[in-house]
Amino acid sequence: MTRVAILISGGGSNMLRLVEAMQSDGFAEPVLVGSNDPSAGGLAKATALGVPTFAIDHRDFGKDRSAFEAELLKSLLAAQPDVLCLAGFMRVLTSDFVRHFDGRMLNIHPSLLPKYPGLHTHQRALDAKDKEAGCTVHQVTAELDAGPILGQARVPVLESDTAESLAARVLVQEHRLYPMVLRRFVAQDTSRIDL
Repeated sequence: MTRVAILISGGGSNMLRLVEAMQSDGFAEPVLVGSNDPSAGGLAKATALGVPTFAIDHRDFGKDRSAFEAELLKSLLAAQPDVLCLAGFMRVLTSDFVRHFDGRMLNIHPSLLPKYPGLHTHQRALDAKDKEAGCTVHQVTAELDAGPILGQARVPVLESDTAESLAARVLVQEHRLYPMVLRRFVAQDTSRIDL
C-alpha cells in the first residue's frame, strides 16, 4: 500500500481530512505527520488517529535552512514514504530537499494558481477585486507554488467578504479537494480535476 507522510505547521485541518480519507477508504496508509513547530496543534490530532508524529523546530537552526532540512529528512526517510504531502507547512523548501521527493510531493495552496503564490492570498484576491477565489493542489517543484496543477476548487468572492471570511469558505473546498487529488495521485492518475 502507498505510504504517505504529511508535513504541517499549525492546526492540521487538511492533514486531518487526508488521514481520515486514507483510513476510511484504504487507498493509502498515513505513516507519519511532521511539523517545524513542536506546539503545532495538528500533532496531537494525528497522534489521536494513531499516526506517528515528529517535530523539528526550525528556530533551532537560525538561518541554516539546509541543516534544518537535513534533520527533517532523517525522520521522513526513516518512515519510507512513497508520497509526501504538504498541508499548511509554512517553510519554503530548498531544491535539494524537493529533489528527494521529485514527482512524489504534493502541496495545497489557498489560491487559484498561478495567481497569488506565496502568502496573503485571500487579501490579494480581494485587493484585485477578483470575482472568484479558491485553492489548488499541485506537485511540488523547486520553484515556489509553480508545479503541475492536479486540481482546483473555486468559490465566488462576495462583496461582503473579508480575508477571513473568504479564507473560511476556501478552506471548506480545500478539505474536499486534497483527499480527492491524493486518492487519484496514488492511483497514478495525474489528470486535473476542477470542483
